[in-house]
Amino acid sequence: MNVDTAVNLEDLRSMARRKLPRIAFDFIDGGVDDEDCMRRNREAFRRFQLVPRYLVDVSRRDQSTELLGRRYASPFGISPTGLAGLFHPGADELLAQAARAADVPFLLSSASNASVEAVAKLAPEHVWFQIYGTREERINADLVERARDAGVRTLVVSVDVPVNSNRERNRRNGFSRPFRMTPGVVLEALGHPAWVLRYLRSGGIPMMSNWAPYGRAGASASEVADLYGTLTPAPMITWRTLERIRAAWRGPLAVKGLLHPDDARQAAALGVDAIVVSNHGGRQLDVAPTPLEMLPAIRAAVGERVELLLDSGVRRGSDIVIARCLGARFALFGRPTLFGAAAGGARGIARALQIVRNEIDMVLAQIGCASFDALDARHLRSAGAEAFASPSPPLPAMSAANGTAFDPPRAATSQP
Repeated sequence: MNVDTAVNLEDLRSMARRKLPRIAFDFIDGGVDDEDCMRRNREAFRRFQLVPRYLVDVSRRDQSTELLGRRYASPFGISPTGLAGLFHPGADELLAQAARAADVPFLLSSASNASVEAVAKLAPEHVWFQIYGTREERINADLVERARDAGVRTLVVSVDVPVNSNRERNRRNGFSRPFRMTPGVVLEALGHPAWVLRYLRSGGIPMMSNWAPYGRAGASASEVADLYGTLTPAPMITWRTLERIRAAWRGPLAVKGLLHPDDARQAAALGVDAIVVSNHGGRQLDVAPTPLEMLPAIRAAVGERVELLLDSGVRRGSDIVIARCLGARFALFGRPTLFGAAAGGARGIARALQIVRNEIDMVLAQIGCASFDALDARHLRSAGAEAFASPSPPLPAMSAANGTAFDPPRAATSQP
């Protein structure tokens, strides 16, 4: 099987698993602790059903949607993923080019291998830049300034990594600082000779180019990675840090990683333009709720003041349709495009995006909705719910038994 014949995202995952050594595959695929949060992220989507409406003209479908003042061809983007160059040379640049070709946003991680300056040149209309707060305010300010000077339009601040998490797969494989390449890890990697050859030809662990300016002149990739590890995570980051970034950044600002409605309200009051409702793909807190569960309560908390995006667990086009019906304008995913890069470079990434786009198109036709922007709660039914009692029923209330103690959300409505 090659990437062109991949039927779904799981096919790309399987191909990546064959091509990558375990230490690299597990870095993409793994979560934290028992990885229960990752499983719940997927299960949350299965609690909902999309109710089709027939005898509707769906001969032409439009899945384009507007986000932060720009219209994109599809309602999804590529999540920020660090160290992408480890899985395929030049992966950051390939992700940006694929996003440009598909007309969707690519959130470049500050933990990328290519610099924001280099990647923004490739896709200036599609690259957003994601940063974490660091232990040094001068670096926080400089990252914001560099993003502005590079022509980045949208800045994303991730706030859900106050400390490193217990990623047990990485620990077993020695994927930590300093790297611990045990004989067993090396032996297993030799079963993937193409990856090993590329790794050796490229000089080993690729440079984290965004951080090289903050190290000593001529620092190695390993030294820069160690520097990054001393600067992040930064448990002292507070709302005051976000206020300073908001004051310094004149363009659209998104905050990634909020799950509590009160935090969403505070972010809205501070003036952020978008919130990415996310649990970091199940990589930080294994007992965290799923973003899909929290989405209606967050939408109710912020109303229409803030754009909402959903991240974590998205693996089907129908997931994005469900998220829209619950109040998210956009969805993000990161693992599938990394699997695509590992499986087939640029073609693999493009195939991942095309699969999701095709699935959204088919779902819209199947449920009798010709426009993604027209989706709302009337298309949605939660598993086990009674039949509709009115033409425009509210969303089913989420009870404490379902994992939230917040007030029942109002029905989400589509926006123009």
